Amino acid sequence: MALLTPLLAFLYHLPQVYKWLLKPYYIASLFMSVAFLAVRKTPGICDQLSTQREDGNSCDFDWREVEILMFLSAIVMMKNRRAITVEQHVGNIILFSKVANVILFFRLDIRMGLLYLTLCIVFLMTCKPPLYMGPEYIKYFSDKTIDDELDRDSRVTWIVEFFANWSPECQSFASVYADLSLKYNCAGLKFGKVDIGRYGEVSKKQTQEHLLLFCRYKVSTSPLSKQLPSLVLFQGGKEMMRRPQVDKKGRAVSWSFTEENIIREFNLNELYHKSKKLSKTNEDKVFFQSPFPLVPEVEEPESETKKDK
Repeated sequence: MALLTPLLAFLYHLPQVYKWLLKPYYIASLFMSVAFLAVRKTPGICDQLSTQREDGNSCDFDWREVEILMFLSAIVMMKNRRAITVEQHVGNIILFSKVANVILFFRLDIRMGLLYLTLCIVFLMTCKPPLYMGPEYIKYFSDKTIDDELDRDSRVTWIVEFFANWSPECQSFASVYADLSLKYNCAGLKFGKVDIGRYGEVSKKQTQEHLLLFCRYKVSTSPLSKQLPSLVLFQGGKEMMRRPQVDKKGRAVSWSFTEENIIREFNLNELYHKSKKLSKTNEDKVFFQSPFPLVPEVEEPESETKKDK
């Protein structure tokens, strides 16, 4: 079942997969993933390789190589059980294929292992996976605009993603978040993003003046952090909930960023039906009751002067 699920997902998204598999990053990754297979099976090259096979056939895998490949295949299947997009499935396969190649090349010849490892390091430093560039209804904030936008209109509910472009989890989640914005964006429910890898001060405000902001924006940007991406829901400029949650020790509670989980946890269907009634104009003011009663909405009554006008 662990192998069948990613296979069905891959076939379902096959037309879309073709578009981004043909990009230079994935083409280069594919060649690096099959490097050992190519060396072991190419006539004229494989004849010069050493082997532990009893029949002495150096152009076929020996029992130890098969064992290594089977072990890493099991790890890929376990890892892909938590993958939420086709990109993550393919990314896991590429990653562990490279790990398998490093082990196999070092076992075959330490010089070939060092050469392949060097190529992997150079590739990692010079080539980055392509960013999602599909349609979306998302507003991108900077460290200077997020506060003003969240406090601009207390009737608007915001769902904000805190992300970093260097995080593989954030890159994989980009298409899911974009699809949600296309389905649920309306006048009273909006989607935003903050690149805390670029605007790190958004996640680290600690002055007394911005104590409340620090409490609601604090997101760890450590490479070992499990808080990327983080989704935070704001109503009336105040944080209502976030995923993943952070425990008292500052550790993120494991949470799967699937579309179904987000819709359920953030009550998106209910929020959307209530929020879409909100007109974009200042003349039509429609107020709705929040499904999150912990932070009540407060609207100041209009002055008599405004009513007369």
